[in-house]
Amino acid sequence: MSLLSDPEVVRFIGNGKTKDKSGGEDFLNWIYNTYKVGEHFGLMVLVHKEDHIPIGHAGLVPQTINGKDEIEIGYWIAREYWGKGYATEAAKALLDYGRKHLLKERFIALIQPDNLASLHVARKLGMQLDKEVVLGGQDVKVFST
Repeated sequence: MSLLSDPEVVRFIGNGKTKDKSGGEDFLNWIYNTYKVGEHFGLMVLVHKEDHIPIGHAGLVPQTINGKDEIEIGYWIAREYWGKGYATEAAKALLDYGRKHLLKERFIALIQPDNLASLHVARKLGMQLDKEVVLGGQDVKVFST
């Protein structure tokens, strides 16, 4: 639960509020429900290659944006691992995995305007701004491949 209780980590996730134990359990249940969509979906634990410590979560997440089914490349990383390329590495691996196993070319990233690090990751993946929407009361930029 430590990731969900760090205000800087959750700042750009959902409503941007930290989660207590109950809220964390609700969020984990949402994650578990993403697995029901199919074997290639859901958020997985990211583990540091060298010391095997969990450093975050990433996965392909089904989303519906303005009535259209989309596949989001989603991730969040523990603060002490920011700026080291892990988000880019995870997002690139997910994009490659999705193209290979789902045989799709279009994937999206949902990014709040102030999340400069994720905007940078999307651009490094070759994603382009597709549109801007409001999701859960938050302004969100939709980047796509």
